[in-house]
Amino acid sequence: MTAATTLAGPSREHLDWPFFEERHRDFAAKLDAFAKSAPMADIDHHDVDGACRKLVRALGDAGILEAATGRSEAEPLIDSRLVCLARETLAWHDGLSDFAFAMQGLGTGAIGLAGDPALRAAVMPKVRSGEWLSAFALSEKEAGSDVAAMACAARADGDHYVLDGEKTWISNGGIADVYTVFARTGEAPGTRGISAFIVFADDPGFSIAERIDVIAPHPLATIRFENCRIPASRRLGAPGEGFKIAMRTLDIFRASVAAAALGFARRALDESVAHATARPMFGAKLADLQLTQAALGDMATGIDAAALLTYRAAWRRDVQKLPTTGEAAMAKMTATETAQSVIDRAVQLFGGRGVRSGEITEKLYREIRALRIYEGATEVQKLIVARELLKSR
Repeated sequence: MTAATTLAGPSREHLDWPFFEERHRDFAAKLDAFAKSAPMADIDHHDVDGACRKLVRALGDAGILEAATGRSEAEPLIDSRLVCLARETLAWHDGLSDFAFAMQGLGTGAIGLAGDPALRAAVMPKVRSGEWLSAFALSEKEAGSDVAAMACAARADGDHYVLDGEKTWISNGGIADVYTVFARTGEAPGTRGISAFIVFADDPGFSIAERIDVIAPHPLATIRFENCRIPASRRLGAPGEGFKIAMRTLDIFRASVAAAALGFARRALDESVAHATARPMFGAKLADLQLTQAALGDMATGIDAAALLTYRAAWRRDVQKLPTTGEAAMAKMTATETAQSVIDRAVQLFGGRGVRSGEITEKLYREIRALRIYEGATEVQKLIVARELLKSR
């Protein structure tokens, strides 16, 4: 968020929690330094396409994208705690910078999981450096939460596949150089008949059908495939494994959505404390009122609870090497819903200034709303948690 503020940066007190190691604290210091750099001070929110390209390149130059993509093809493993720290920090400072970082990981996560060495070598260095932007194309107009309803199809044709159909709500759509695309190949009914592919923006038959504007501006589009012919070597994994690859990718990055929500919530709380301690009210300060103190207490407690769930999920994946489907869903659901509540209270504490266009609280209010929907709406997360619970009984 680029409105004037005296706040130096997010609190680092939680880095003393046992979830973290010294390398995570070192990375947090690297993030803090980047947040003070020229690219972060000069984000043009009126040109989101251009701003994203500049931010991605700057994040690549700073070596921060390694956290989202793996350090190299020889070291492809992604540390979830690093991803979460990056998103929490960047979101505290600016929502578009968080978006730029996250999409480089989400857009190529499937390549790291299931791409062959040649494909990884062709794509990953350019994404890691920030030269290329990436996108993750799963959703369709009639297939969002219900992936089994997917209609976009890919038919085998010799040593090629031919894609036809549309994907929508695609982040980085219109500016990405490489897209991970999921299409129906028909090996079996439902999700077992979906495969994953890599499509480049200059592939014949690929086009941008529509750019989509949303309340917190990000590059977003509907993309179209019309007789889009790609080599079979660009399929990720075996035929019919696309849904499994998509879910494994989302499992890596879903906890990081919770971390982004934490960043927004922490910024709202920090702004609220600064405002309440400075704002005169009834002969005292706004912070002296018990109602204000109760609100701040609720906000701080909710944030810590969400942070514990978030980093528990990331630690479980990194250290215990265990599935985190249920844990990540709990974290995503709790952190985004908590952040919505915290930011709403911040707007209320700021009064009329809280809804003025360009104010930090107004920007945060627009940013947080989408997080309760994308990568699985809150209602879907509840179903995932319940499913995992029943599976274990």
